[in-house]
Amino acid sequence: MVNGNQTGSPLRRWLLWLLAAFIALQVFFVGRIALMAVIDPQSTAFQRSEAWRLARDDYRHRKWSQQWLDYDRISPQLKRAVIASEDGGFTAHEGVEWDALEAAWLRNEKLAEQAERQATRARDPAQVKPAKVIGGSTITQQLAKNLLLSGERSLLRKGQELVLALALESCLSKRRILEIYLNSVEWGEGVFGAEAAARRYFGKSASQLTAHEAARLAVLLPAPKRYEQRPGSAYLAGRAATIVARMGGVALP
Repeated sequence: MVNGNQTGSPLRRWLLWLLAAFIALQVFFVGRIALMAVIDPQSTAFQRSEAWRLARDDYRHRKWSQQWLDYDRISPQLKRAVIASEDGGFTAHEGVEWDALEAAWLRNEKLAEQAERQATRARDPAQVKPAKVIGGSTITQQLAKNLLLSGERSLLRKGQELVLALALESCLSKRRILEIYLNSVEWGEGVFGAEAAARRYFGKSASQLTAHEAARLAVLLPAPKRYEQRPGSAYLAGRAATIVARMGGVALP
């Protein structure tokens, strides 16, 4: 007769190892986040991934552009524009907007159902484009993902993103979170951070941006590689005007 304790022991050991590895990973992440309270991050996981992609694809004509700019030197107009565009409740929430997350989840379910119906009716289901995933992420969540996680889309990665967003809010001030975000977010192919973006698109420092220029930069953030190819489009102009109108009501950390 096989002893139940003997058969269960290896499984328990594996579960304990997995739990220990998970805890160790969280401690590592929290330690890195805590250091960011006093040390500017030199790069993010997303930036390293992009650097590797550009090197692999031999983009010799592309230049990598990034320059750190302290919080007080970044134009208040850009801070307001980015918050108005990306996360209107930034100064009030604790890292996650649960209502927005739930709404995004419901929208994604509807989009997935529509894509499934289209694939069922299509002669060639392979030609049907997959449903676009709507994020509902806060600035803190976006920073958590860019800093420490891969670009894959999965429930496990999303769960880790939420944990890291809460850790960022616990360890860093809102000013510091926004400072790191503005200095590391992508604004085009090989263009990272507010200073590089301001010089790329307007030939000036991010400290000198006007309200309209700041809004034009903020509107690029959801899809900078795509939008940088059509900077004069009517959609971007209209969206920038909307952001400018909202900026007056934005509170800065």
